[in-house]
Amino acid sequence: MVTAVRLSPGPRRPVSAARFPAVRHLGPNWYAGVMGTAAVASAGAGLPWRPPGLRAVCAAVWALSVLLLVVLLAARCLHWRHHRDRARAQLLDPAAAPFYGCPAMALLAVGGATLTVGRDWIGVPAAVAVDAVLFTAGTAVALTAAVAVPYLMAVRHRPGPGQAAPVWLLPLVAPMVAAALGPPLVPYLPAGQPRATLLLGCLALFGASLLATLLMLPLVFARLLTGGPLPPALVPSLFLVLGPLGQSTTAVGNVADAAPGVVPAPYGDGLTALTVLYGVPVMGFALLWLALATAHLVRARRHGLGFSMTWWSFTFPVGTCVTGATALARHTGLTVCAGLAVALYGVLAVAWAVAATGTVRGVVAGELLPRRAAHGG
Repeated sequence: MVTAVRLSPGPRRPVSAARFPAVRHLGPNWYAGVMGTAAVASAGAGLPWRPPGLRAVCAAVWALSVLLLVVLLAARCLHWRHHRDRARAQLLDPAAAPFYGCPAMALLAVGGATLTVGRDWIGVPAAVAVDAVLFTAGTAVALTAAVAVPYLMAVRHRPGPGQAAPVWLLPLVAPMVAAALGPPLVPYLPAGQPRATLLLGCLALFGASLLATLLMLPLVFARLLTGGPLPPALVPSLFLVLGPLGQSTTAVGNVADAAPGVVPAPYGDGLTALTVLYGVPVMGFALLWLALATAHLVRARRHGLGFSMTWWSFTFPVGTCVTGATALARHTGLTVCAGLAVALYGVLAVAWAVAATGTVRGVVAGELLPRRAAHGG
């Protein structure tokens, strides 16, 4: 009599954990590349001085930002579908969780660039529709991140004072991006309550983000002064401080531009005055911080700073300073503000080229997104 023997296949990894191994290591910080690319497009299209052909180049960069956003959204969906354990671990990691402010800013930045320069390719009605969708989704995600991430930091992460880092600003600056990119949509709404609601809503987002940033920034500055220089790999994140500074200046300028005919005359005039009275001192501090961050960057390069995804910190924050200086140039008429915007845009373009080149090389080499799944990783 022959007895059939069934061979046990042994322990197997879950099918979903073995699929798409590269996206397992795809964190929310990758949205910074979308943000930086969109910033190059929108900031360049609004410059006070525009050489021939620049707008066409900006339109091409906008198209690239749209492509990157679509690809990244799809990849992150795969990440949550097949590597949910890793996604949850990132959310509960105090070093990774603040980057959940980046998806909102990527949506908002691409939407704003669509209305600013993408309309050259797809037309104004389509650009308005795309921007409206991305602005709505981005604002909702921004507000969620601005509440959820600080909540997790308080009840789950429990970081110490010496762990304060510039990345803590990311979820707090996301509503400021919405405040800056909402006003261009105001003229496309029906006159009356809809326009006033959106404009004052953007002003409320400005206040929420600004006050939260003012609470967080002293912690970051104190950590830098009392805890010594950041590790070389984290030094590029110092440029993130420029984000709320440049974006808030952009926001007040854009709100003032959209105010005539939307809010009563005294308030409209006050918003115009606020652009200068607020924007000039804040941009002055932004330039001071830019010099400080650059000094730390030079030191870090001497101590072996190599390429990582933190290099995208050189792009979007500098882009906000470009648009902030452009807003001041519009409202003051000063040539020095226009010259500052153009000079900073040159820095932005170089930073984007360096970060994009390093990212492509890292992906092709399998250094940034390993192609093989690591056991337990």
